[in-house]
Amino acid sequence: MVSPTTVKALLRELTSLQRNPPADIRVALSEADILSFSGWILGPPSTPYAGGFFRVTFNFDGVDFPNAPPICRFATPIFHPNVSRSGEICVSSLKKDWKREYGIERILVTIRCLLVEPNPDSALDAEASRLMQEDWATYEETARLWTSVHAEKRPACFEEDKAEQGRVAASEPARPQIRLSST
Repeated sequence: MVSPTTVKALLRELTSLQRNPPADIRVALSEADILSFSGWILGPPSTPYAGGFFRVTFNFDGVDFPNAPPICRFATPIFHPNVSRSGEICVSSLKKDWKREYGIERILVTIRCLLVEPNPDSALDAEASRLMQEDWATYEETARLWTSVHAEKRPACFEEDKAEQGRVAASEPARPQIRLSST
């Protein structure tokens, strides 16, 4: 049974996240259950995850949120030293360093940062950790391959951004072209 405090904290956070999402992060709520939702992270540029869309699931069953962290897992397969093949994520702020002030947004931003700065010394995937330390090119190639295979499809929660970009571009006045002549 989830406490009313947990539900209230979640509603507040999720409403805020949907109104003002951080860059390249979205949440997709379940119509049936507020305790069942996904966070989506767009792979950061200049990383092997660039352009990929990664789904992170949240589980609040039996969790005294915000006093304790939810259980978070990558639902999208990812080749990363700090993510196990089952999607478990190794981030200290999701375990022993959790503070009640942390919330869903901070979790998603922290996970996005982990895509930029993996920590091979705290590995859940030994192969990814070894390759990252010994053969960066092969690690990067493998991570890009996994991204292209598993994280290519744009989720609906990012479609609004695409439509908004089109509306902004269509509303901008055409810029006159200046031609330089060589006389």
